[in-house]
Amino acid sequence: MSELHDYNQLSLDRHRQTQGKIETSSRMRLESQEDLSIAYTPGVARPCEVIAEDPGEAWNLTWKGRTVAVVSDGSAILGLGDLGPLASLPVMEGKSALFREFAGVDSVPIVLDVHEPEEIVRTIRAIAPTFGAINLEDISAPRCFEVEDALQDIGIPVLHDDQHGTAIVLLAALRNAARAVDKPFSRLRVVLNGAGAAGRAIARLLTCADGGDHCSAVEGLRICDSKGIIWEGRPGNTPVKEELARLSNPEGMTGSLQDALDGADAFIGVSRGNLLHAEDIQRMAPDAIVLAMANPTPEIDPDEARAGGALVVGTGRSDYPNQVNNVLVFPGLFRGALEARATRFTPSMQFAAIDAVAACVEHPTPMRILPSPFDRSVAVRVARAVARAARDAGVCHG
Repeated sequence: MSELHDYNQLSLDRHRQTQGKIETSSRMRLESQEDLSIAYTPGVARPCEVIAEDPGEAWNLTWKGRTVAVVSDGSAILGLGDLGPLASLPVMEGKSALFREFAGVDSVPIVLDVHEPEEIVRTIRAIAPTFGAINLEDISAPRCFEVEDALQDIGIPVLHDDQHGTAIVLLAALRNAARAVDKPFSRLRVVLNGAGAAGRAIARLLTCADGGDHCSAVEGLRICDSKGIIWEGRPGNTPVKEELARLSNPEGMTGSLQDALDGADAFIGVSRGNLLHAEDIQRMAPDAIVLAMANPTPEIDPDEARAGGALVVGTGRSDYPNQVNNVLVFPGLFRGALEARATRFTPSMQFAAIDAVAACVEHPTPMRILPSPFDRSVAVRVARAVARAARDAGVCHG
């Protein structure tokens, strides 16, 4: 934990030195009166007239076609909870820096001091003309579901990355982990612990609930929350948990997380740290896969998971092998959507991203199921696949 605290202090010092992580710069030279007349008045009047005549020209004449809004209300910041919009700004700036660094995509962090779903939706609709896509970030469940669903008709892609970016990289990791342990993906019996935003998106991809090209459902799925296995009609289920119950556990099994692990091939954790021990992993099938994503402390220590018999172990942390990090997904996912001038994200675009990330590791091994977050080719390959899927789906402007 001392190492974590060191990073916390280093981060605070660095932010203080740089006063944030991003800045804007001009793409036009401004060194003469002629430059000024072209970039601004009087010359700028003509691009305005052209866009008024043909709104699609905004994609060619402004930054709209290469810029994403990163929007949060600060209600679910990393693992810190609801700290408010202002406290979320360092995370949104960080997201913008990653967009630029890994995919050459410009983005603007926007934090909203509104919290009701309809207020968030109304505000995003009002600012949408400026951007080519909207990345929702760190908005708590279930409001994030309502906001994302309500914005699918605005004519540009809208995606809550905490849900879908996490789900996409997780599915890519699980596919390659299955190859590394020589088990067919479609025969996997999976336990998913965590019924929040990421858990819901992962469950929908694992069960092909939304369809999509290259979709392959796992054989069995059991979903758990803090009360144990979720089953249909369980007292206290929220609407989201009832949905998850319908997607999983057809036998209606009840019991604890440990009970759910009996005979499972894979464990996926998007919950909280230190939930499992080596003896729990011993209940799983041989050559088990453990993807313990809770940050900063995984659901089980990787060494303990291996001691319990897990052959593949991944976490969300950079200091262990097999880091499952959505930075492998969202830069290329949004770049591809922008390049295609997509109107929305489709399931096929998500599965194209899964395939592209997984294909970056030609021969997966138990210690390497995903490419490095610093492999700059990943975003390019993801973008190319996503743009192709968008065009094939016919969800593009023009």
